[in-house]
Amino acid sequence: MKKTLNIIPLGGVGEIGKNMTVLEYDEDILIIDCGLIFPDEDMPGIDAVIPDMTYLEQNKERIRGILLTHGHEDHIGALPYALQSFRAPIFGSAFTIALAEHKLSEAKIRDADLRRVNPRDSIELGNFKVEFIKTGHSIAGALALAITTPLGVVMHTGDFKIDLTPIDGEPIDINRFAYYGTRGVLALLSDSTNIERPGHTQSEKELGKTFERVFVAAKGRVIVASFASNVYRLQQVADHAIAHGRVICFQGRSMEQVAQIAQKLGYMRIPEERVVRAEQLKNYKDEQVCVITTGSQGEPMSGLYRMANASHRLNIGKGDTVVISASAIPGNEKGVSRVINALFEKGADVIYDQMADVHVSGHACREELRLMLSITKPRYFIPVHGEYRHLQMHAALAQEMGVEVQNIFAMEIGKVLELSPRKGVCKQTVQAGSIKVDGNAGIEDIVLKDRKTLSEYGLVVAVITLDSETGRVVAPTQLISRGFIYMKDAEPLIAEAIEQLKMECARFEGADKSDYAGIKNAVKSRLKNFLYSKTKRNPMVIPIVNEI
Repeated sequence: MKKTLNIIPLGGVGEIGKNMTVLEYDEDILIIDCGLIFPDEDMPGIDAVIPDMTYLEQNKERIRGILLTHGHEDHIGALPYALQSFRAPIFGSAFTIALAEHKLSEAKIRDADLRRVNPRDSIELGNFKVEFIKTGHSIAGALALAITTPLGVVMHTGDFKIDLTPIDGEPIDINRFAYYGTRGVLALLSDSTNIERPGHTQSEKELGKTFERVFVAAKGRVIVASFASNVYRLQQVADHAIAHGRVICFQGRSMEQVAQIAQKLGYMRIPEERVVRAEQLKNYKDEQVCVITTGSQGEPMSGLYRMANASHRLNIGKGDTVVISASAIPGNEKGVSRVINALFEKGADVIYDQMADVHVSGHACREELRLMLSITKPRYFIPVHGEYRHLQMHAALAQEMGVEVQNIFAMEIGKVLELSPRKGVCKQTVQAGSIKVDGNAGIEDIVLKDRKTLSEYGLVVAVITLDSETGRVVAPTQLISRGFIYMKDAEPLIAEAIEQLKMECARFEGADKSDYAGIKNAVKSRLKNFLYSKTKRNPMVIPIVNEI
């Protein structure tokens, strides 16, 4: 049988984030990205959501390498979890590898095989030859991939946009995409995030006009909140601040760490004497200060949040100008709104995305995606990095651009796309999905369901003491409530509930010890039904049966 090239998304399709794609040919496996998603509000206690990597664990001896397109958490955040199960050399740009190294160090993983590459570098990994291509994104060091396989070239754009005037002066290497397009691209996997937006994404440089106006008008301190990883944004803010005679103070753990890494690798260039620590700001007038901080998404532990809520040494007040240089990620709108309101209450002048151009996307809009399809001319097209509607809309665009409909695959997580020179087909699936992580352990859905029940309805514990010989209740039955009712205000309800338990226990007098499981289930069922009938609420009920 002729061998096929298999493409298996383990994350990043039908969702934004948790990006992980597997390429498989013969006995060789390549992994593209290894990301996570941060938990939703309905996931209490969960630290992160990562791809189910069971298939990779089962085939770990076949893994030849992990290719990182860039250093955002949704592309590198699951590395510490992956490396607990399998090892392989990890490739990425200098900035991406530095961020990955820091993340792994925090997880106490110090023996990872991390390898830095530059744009247009090529490596060979089993049946695969990989070339790294410079792209533009909202983080330094973003790379696309041209992967030559025995069946043809697979191109993966990573997260990208076409910015012809980037801050670093090095635009996306369109020539390299065109080079492969003229020679024939078997399959293109392309970023779908901004498919709904017409036209082109604004250049990062366009924000310079807004920042210039801010610093001209500001009479006191200027505080700018942004994503820590967007070093191009941080560089622009710093350049305008310094031009107006201000010093720079980075705040927020991730902001300070990323700024230090970016400075060391040359992705940011700020004169050392213009960067000061928080405790040094007392030596400067307010009009000489610019603070760059985390918190653009309203995170409760971030620098901006604590400044807005008077729990930071650089608390914000009247006369300060605050710029939130980001748009709210879906799901974060309420948190961002709370921070903005708190800033206004403190008397600050607040500038955010609905008032001025303070943010541009890092993802290609519709015409840029059209251009990518035009210059690569793929035989097969697989939209990635998008929710279901994004994938379908991107698939429709590919059809507009001449890709045959039977060669377009809007994939599902775990589906195996088998490609041959003649056709592509999805015949099978592998185990895949999401793992919810609490600390270092995955949490089952039943545990998460219990947590949600506890958070919504609380807990009631019934403690019953029985005679081991007769099965009779021999001590006062106790009810303990946490998060359900306030015991002192509900004495009649408690007394009635205890009577219900006594009646239920009377039915089991003389029962064998082997029946105690039945006693617990009966007590739990009766108490739940009683409490619901009285309160219309369903607390978690835990019966404890002691014997003496």
